[in-house]
Amino acid sequence: MGSTEDLDYPQIIVQYSSGFLISKVMFTACELGVFDLLLESGEPLSSDAIAACLGTSTTGMERLLDACVGLKLLAVEMTQEGALYRNAEISNIYLTKSSPKSQYHIMMYYSSTVYLCWQHLTDAVREGRRQYERAFGISSKDPFGAMYRSEEEMLKFMAGQNSVWSICGRDVLVAFDLSPFTQIYDLGGDFFNDSIPEAELYILSKILHDWDDEKCKQLLTKVYKACKPGGGVLLVESLLNEDKSGPLETQLYSMNMLVQTEGKERTAAEYSKLLEAAGFGVIQVKRTRKLYDAVLGRK
Repeated sequence: MGSTEDLDYPQIIVQYSSGFLISKVMFTACELGVFDLLLESGEPLSSDAIAACLGTSTTGMERLLDACVGLKLLAVEMTQEGALYRNAEISNIYLTKSSPKSQYHIMMYYSSTVYLCWQHLTDAVREGRRQYERAFGISSKDPFGAMYRSEEEMLKFMAGQNSVWSICGRDVLVAFDLSPFTQIYDLGGDFFNDSIPEAELYILSKILHDWDDEKCKQLLTKVYKACKPGGGVLLVESLLNEDKSGPLETQLYSMNMLVQTEGKERTAAEYSKLLEAAGFGVIQVKRTRKLYDAVLGRK
C-alpha cells in the first residue's frame, strides 16, 4: 500500500491545477463590485437582487456568488425567500474599495495584466526573457524596458502597490531604527536618466527586483554617489531563502519577474553583494515574515 503522502498527492495536484480558477473568481467578483455592493447594502441580498444591481445575468451571478461562498469570501443564509449572501469579514477589509486596507487595485492589475502575461510563462522559461510585449502585441523602444501599455495601467499598478503597502509597510519601516536619518528620499520615476538629489537615506521599495544585476549595480552606484557620508539605502524586497527553497510567495514573485520584467527575486546574500559592489557597507538584513523584507546598507 502507498504511504499517506502518496494518498494525498492527487488532491494536491487538483488544488494546484485549479489555482488560476480561484484567482479569477475573486478578481471577477471584485471587478463587478460584488463586495462593494454587499458592504453598502448593510444587509444580505439575494442573487437576483445582486445581479439586477450590477447588471449581470442571474445565472452567472448565482454561480459566482456560490463559488465565493466556497472560497469563504462570502457567507450564505438559507431563508424561506431563498439564499441570501453577505460578505465575509475578510472581504469587507481587503476586497472592498472603501476599506483602508483594500487590495482592490492590485487585484485589478493582476486580473488585467499579470493574468494575461502568465499565459506565456512557458515561452518565458524557454527563452529566459520577459513576455510582456508578446502578451499584448506591443513593441518597446525603451532601452530599460517599458512596463506599462498606458498611463491608466501605470496608475492601476501604482495604486495596487500602495494598497499592498497599507498591509505590510509598517513592518518594513520598523525593521530598523531609522531615527538618525533626517533627510529621506523615496526613489521613483526615471531614476536611470534623472538626477538623484542628495539625501541621508534612500528607500528603494520593490525596485531592484525589476532589473538584472548590471542595472541594479548601475542604479545603486548612482545612489551611493548622491548619498551623504554616514547615510544609507533601505531596500524593500521579498527575500528568497539562501538555498532558494522558499518562501513560495517569493518564488512565484520571481517567476512573475521573469514573465513581466528583466529582473528576479534574490536572497539576502545576493542583495548584499549588489550593495557592496556599489560601495555600501555595514549591511543589515531583517526578515519581517510578511510580504516584504528589509535590507539596510550604510555609506
